[in-house]
Amino acid sequence: MGLEKMSSTLWFSGLIFLNSLLLCMAVGQVHYYDFVLKETNFTKLCSTKSILTVNGTFPGPTIRVHKGDTVFVNVHNQGKYGVTIHWHGVRQPRNPWSDGPENITQCPIPPNTSFTQEVIFSTEEGTLWWHAHSDWTRATVHGAIIILPKPGTTYPFPEPYAEETLILGEWYKGDVMAIIDEALATGGDPNISDAFTINGQPGDLYNCSNGTTYRLPVYSGKTYLLRIINSIMNEEQFFGIAKHNLTVVGSDGAYLKPINTNYIMITPGQTMDVLVTANQSPSLYYIASTPFADTAAPYDNTTTTAILQYKGNYTVPSTIPFPTLPAYNDKDAAGNYTIRLRSLASKEHPVNVPKTITRSIFMTVSVNQIYCPNASCAGPSGNRLSASLTNISFVTPQIDILQAYYRRLPRVFASNFPDQPLYFFNFTGDVGNNTEYPALATKALTVNYNDAVEMVLQGTNIGAAENHPMHLHGFSFYVVGMGSGNFNNKTDPKSYNLIDPPEVNTVGVPKNGWVTIRFIADNPGVWFMHCHLERHASWGMDTVLIVKNGGTSATSIRPPPKYMPPCSKS
Repeated sequence: MGLEKMSSTLWFSGLIFLNSLLLCMAVGQVHYYDFVLKETNFTKLCSTKSILTVNGTFPGPTIRVHKGDTVFVNVHNQGKYGVTIHWHGVRQPRNPWSDGPENITQCPIPPNTSFTQEVIFSTEEGTLWWHAHSDWTRATVHGAIIILPKPGTTYPFPEPYAEETLILGEWYKGDVMAIIDEALATGGDPNISDAFTINGQPGDLYNCSNGTTYRLPVYSGKTYLLRIINSIMNEEQFFGIAKHNLTVVGSDGAYLKPINTNYIMITPGQTMDVLVTANQSPSLYYIASTPFADTAAPYDNTTTTAILQYKGNYTVPSTIPFPTLPAYNDKDAAGNYTIRLRSLASKEHPVNVPKTITRSIFMTVSVNQIYCPNASCAGPSGNRLSASLTNISFVTPQIDILQAYYRRLPRVFASNFPDQPLYFFNFTGDVGNNTEYPALATKALTVNYNDAVEMVLQGTNIGAAENHPMHLHGFSFYVVGMGSGNFNNKTDPKSYNLIDPPEVNTVGVPKNGWVTIRFIADNPGVWFMHCHLERHASWGMDTVLIVKNGGTSATSIRPPPKYMPPCSKS
């Protein structure tokens, strides 16, 4: 071969390699994970019990990817009952088939079978998480998702020396499935948890726990990125580290303008990316998480701890400093923190807040009752506890709604969830008893592809009023407004932040207050919307958002995979 021809061949081969590399970087890498669901024994709080786990760990394994990657997770169910897995905060463009909520986008994976889920990462960057989405199995079946910047890019803040994931969880001495089954059978409140945990460990303040307290080792002068996830079932949390300031830089897989604070408030379902610099005298310092529960409903009023432990030689203190956190019912502390969150809104991380709205929705959020003859139930006044959105308590069907929608199966769900309540009243005042009893139905809210949606979520004083963390699958949304009392559609929109509102997938609706969210309905599919307080979701504080197909195959739901877990009535 002549030198000229060889040079040309090498140049052409190099061009192909470079183009392949650029294409690979553009579409992202593909990763494969095996999740084995199985019963595993753990000893905590002085006793041993069996819990459902993934790969025998609690919390479960971490999924680690770069922005734009794709993951295939082969879920092997070796447990005792059907389970589904949800990838919380992952948009899953056009792919609701792998989203996971039970009987919404799929039926449970039967025991001794497997199901492969395709998890498509697109715009997310930061920290998300995965969890079971069947009854209360997420209490023990959950883990972190870490989405790093695309190769060749970096964080929009100074590179931390190291990073650590802190998962806030809890421990029940009883069987969690038995707890919720009993509560639904009697109509009463489910038992509260017996302890909160940090990375699976309750911490020094609980019996038989100080020997296993989670420790976070740090070098003096170094800055660490903490990826904090609230996987707790029913309590929001205040979190802090003694004598150390926190700098919040991200939430729910999106970046924020840095916030300096000595505590955070994080709701079930939310994640927070936090920088902390080890700038105190080398020693031990408590990390603590306590409940925020401004409600009359039962809650776990205990404190979980971990220890920030400086490396090096020093005298261990006789008393470890403890962070000062707000009181359990400090509504102002929770609200004052939440309203500080703002999107980074930079050139590299822009926002796209809808300005011209094409679909307006006003939705009330309530805890209710269902009448029981002869006061035969264990809830208030002998009734059954319930919950609702716009006074409709969601009834989960036996055939998943996605299958019914895609195959046009009749009598599975109705697509007429209302855009507003049938009548308006003083939602946050003296509501009387006119609205205690909701309608029981399986209704979905249908919107057109590319609708610019504004949704006002109005808390109510019905039943036990409290903060409700609302989560929407398939989307992140902008929180453009928040306030107390009844929403006023004349004056409250004047206070909207349309410049740099936070982009999240879970937002707390304040007790007896309101939140306004906006998003573009550009992800066709069937997407669950529900309160992330698990007892409220179990009682019916749920609905389904159906985004219709656009006019092309690229703007329509992808075809289903060859295999989906079977439903009991397909």
